[in-house]
Amino acid sequence: MSHELIRGLRPLALLGLLAMAPAPGRAQATVVILARHGEKAAEPAGDPALSGAGEARATALARAVEGVRLDAVFATEYRRTQRTGAPAADARHLRETIIPVHGDSIAHARAVADALRRRPAGDAVLVVEHSNTIPAIITALGGPSLPELCRDEYASLFVMILRPGHAPRLLRSTFGAADPPGAGCAAPAMGR
Repeated sequence: MSHELIRGLRPLALLGLLAMAPAPGRAQATVVILARHGEKAAEPAGDPALSGAGEARATALARAVEGVRLDAVFATEYRRTQRTGAPAADARHLRETIIPVHGDSIAHARAVADALRRRPAGDAVLVVEHSNTIPAIITALGGPSLPELCRDEYASLFVMILRPGHAPRLLRSTFGAADPPGAGCAAPAMGR
């Protein structure tokens, strides 16, 4: 199965791609938008809230998808994912769907992929996750194997276009403030 990874698209280009969804009568494309939670505060250690930069990142995510019809917003049980997805969900009067992280990242990715597959064809879903689970979810949905996001990598935005009978299409863009220099993974991801 071939995969396509398109880099460097700005969020507005996303709208054009979503407009290319199949015409009525053809298989509906499901669109999955994946973003990492915003930057987190130092405390409390077990379930930190977002820092000021993280709150700004959540607002930027909502702006990046504001022209996109969203049918659902998925998050984990952690405050940082829920607070990151909340502005986009609130703007559409959606309640976030919480998919708890149980077991390892592979098991969690399968649970998220299963929940996405249960959605109606043609839905658009924003999925706010963690540095280690985003690549695992992409793989669980039939996309390519990607490395974990880096410790300081928050600006990446992934869009998967899933059409029955076709290889998934994976697009990578950025949103919000740029990641700091050196965020491109010189060291393993920590602080998921």
